Amino acid sequence: MNKVPQVAIVGRMNVGKSTLFNRLSKNIKSMTLDYAGVTRDIIKDRVDWLGREFELVDTGGISFKRSNDPMVEKVRLKALEALEQASVHLFVVDGAAGVTAEDEEIAHALRRRSKHVILVINKEDVRLAEENRLEFYRLLHQEAFFVSAQHGRGVSDVLDAIVRALPPVDEAVVESEPEYRVTFLGRPNVGKSSLMNALLQSERSIVSNIPGTTREAVSEQIMFSQEHLQLTDTPGVRRSRAVEEDLEMLMVKSSFKAVKDANIVVLMIDATEAGFVDQELKLAFYTFVDLYKSLIVIVNKIDLIGAEERAAINLSFSQYAHLMNKIEVLYVSCKTGKNVDQVLPLIKTVWKRHSQRLPEEAVSLTLIESLQKVALVRNRQRLEVRRVRQLAISPITLLLLVNHAQFFGTSQRSFLENVLRKQYDLKSVPIKFVIA
Repeated sequence: MNKVPQVAIVGRMNVGKSTLFNRLSKNIKSMTLDYAGVTRDIIKDRVDWLGREFELVDTGGISFKRSNDPMVEKVRLKALEALEQASVHLFVVDGAAGVTAEDEEIAHALRRRSKHVILVINKEDVRLAEENRLEFYRLLHQEAFFVSAQHGRGVSDVLDAIVRALPPVDEAVVESEPEYRVTFLGRPNVGKSSLMNALLQSERSIVSNIPGTTREAVSEQIMFSQEHLQLTDTPGVRRSRAVEEDLEMLMVKSSFKAVKDANIVVLMIDATEAGFVDQELKLAFYTFVDLYKSLIVIVNKIDLIGAEERAAINLSFSQYAHLMNKIEVLYVSCKTGKNVDQVLPLIKTVWKRHSQRLPEEAVSLTLIESLQKVALVRNRQRLEVRRVRQLAISPITLLLLVNHAQFFGTSQRSFLENVLRKQYDLKSVPIKFVIA
């Protein structure tokens, strides 16, 4: 899929790589906090400048020395992988700190790779950066730019330099925007990253048993059934009172932004919890009822449960039948691979439902006849639907032309929704009514 040239932002930890990424990126924002090691997974966004398109990649702090810390080592290897795939390297250094031994080590490694390197000296607004200018020019005998990533100064010059350094355009390459977007949502450690990696057949997201391993929404495009779709892994969402640190608050915001950008949300839960916990139930209602996103529930870790636990899960779901009867549920084990091959076909099926256009005349007749059979009365007025028009897909949005719009409240809308669900294939798909 990566036919568009990649530009990797590299450098040691806490020099402003993510701040620069956010300044250059339009759609995706990387987390920035004033301590090292915030970025773990590779964060990407498509950037267009002067008519040239490239994929910008933010990496965790890069190092060429092995680490004894398993998490740090995984981050390091992901950064090195991004380095190899990129056509251009933006080598970011801290202008105020001067050249460090680690900067010199990275510069030496970049020279050996024979890729085009652009030196970006950040924090040019700090007086020490000017004093260190000659020291930085000796670091790397290629293009160098003094910038302030935080304030945007000098960034357009960097973009110009990137465009000049990109390989020639391949006229035959045509990159497609995703036809729809899928976001994996859930509490920490329910298996979102494992499922994402299984579907991509590569370790796109870093996986460990440590809750909170994924810190930012991580997206990747894949092709399935001749369609491009975007999959997004998100940080685990915990209940509000459990979110204490600034980093965790940013992780939650990253997750909810990915949900709002999605067409379909896959809510993953842990089978060993024997059903919904309160936070998951709130996420399900928020996604399906408030945001009108298609919703699929995936129960992971079924290799760890027996018949008794399975029955407890079904009992939990039955207590919320008014929602769960509308939702597709799939039981999987990311560890053993059981039913993982059914995930993408189910997502595809739900997308076809979510993006369908219903026959307006038939829908009108169905609702008109339903109100003739079952009278809905408010303030001694019998309610009627006179005509239905579909305004949009994803979500399916229906304009109902009625006789007394002010009396079509929640219960009346629920009645009409149930009528349509019996008539049409709408499982996992929300219906949005506009009453006029």
